[in-house]
Amino acid sequence: MDGIGIRLQFLDGVMITAPKHTFRGIRLDCSPSSPYRCSFATLSSTALRFQLKNPQKISCGQRRTSFGFDGPRNLESRRIEAVTCGPREAEESMDSARDNNPHGVELKDAAAFQSIAENGLISICGFGSLLSERSARHTFPELINFRVAVLHGFRRVFAHVAPVFLERGIADVETKEMSSLSVEPFPSESIVVTVFEIAQHEVPFFIEREHEFRFLAVTVHTLDGDISAPKAVICARYSDEEYRRDRCQDDKEYNRRYGKFSIEQIWRDDILPCRVYLRHCVLAAKNLSQAAYESFLDHTYLGDRTTTIRQHLASNERIMQNEPPLPLRERYGG
Repeated sequence: MDGIGIRLQFLDGVMITAPKHTFRGIRLDCSPSSPYRCSFATLSSTALRFQLKNPQKISCGQRRTSFGFDGPRNLESRRIEAVTCGPREAEESMDSARDNNPHGVELKDAAAFQSIAENGLISICGFGSLLSERSARHTFPELINFRVAVLHGFRRVFAHVAPVFLERGIADVETKEMSSLSVEPFPSESIVVTVFEIAQHEVPFFIEREHEFRFLAVTVHTLDGDISAPKAVICARYSDEEYRRDRCQDDKEYNRRYGKFSIEQIWRDDILPCRVYLRHCVLAAKNLSQAAYESFLDHTYLGDRTTTIRQHLASNERIMQNEPPLPLRERYGG
């Protein structure tokens, strides 16, 4: 292997590169913005040990060489293919990877949503209440192809005030337990999510329902590493400044949505999850799959970005006993 470089390209476009004379016992990070961690060691003239923190299949082009895969014990062995290239090509590959936006493409309006439509359908990514198919069908009765997926490079955070919780009487202003959930880019995290499709004509309703969020088109994968949806819309963290400037037409609209509840700041880090909503999300994740449940507990954070939901529930055991009001039992029942 000495004297050449190697390039490995993930299905989502992330590339890693090792120039010549660098294969023997080294460790590589796939890229500063990637959640993947890889290690290489020379086994023979035709084999490498390749280990991934988050296993993904590899896509390659041009000259291909197969190497054995030695992953964690709980993963099936598989073959990977690598493209060999010289140091100059390796540098060009990394430059190309840096040009890709690892955090998705922002969709600023309904017209932007249409640009990612496939056969009249838009893929939606669920990470909180929409982990529940029953809850998702409450919102989108005509959704199709509800499925489990993985989103790399993001984490879930309870860090914004949701007026709907105030409207429904399930927010506790005194204890500050009134936060809903969003996602935000974070390179070393991956979260289990759901994906489903809705019709294009439902986009205005979706935007209205999720008015306070930044909409990103992201690539999500199956649990096996294949692409589940190349451009799924997810609701990410916004900022108050951008929301007032870009989403609200004027102060009157802001007051209609938030001002009537005396909410001066939407996105904030000093609030806690709404109890009824948190319970609903935990049950939804648990009912979805064990992987989704563990993901929600360990990759969802309070506004401090340190305390996980697993830790929060351990310190507040009664949260899971807080059943929603009777009229909301079905919607917030997991």
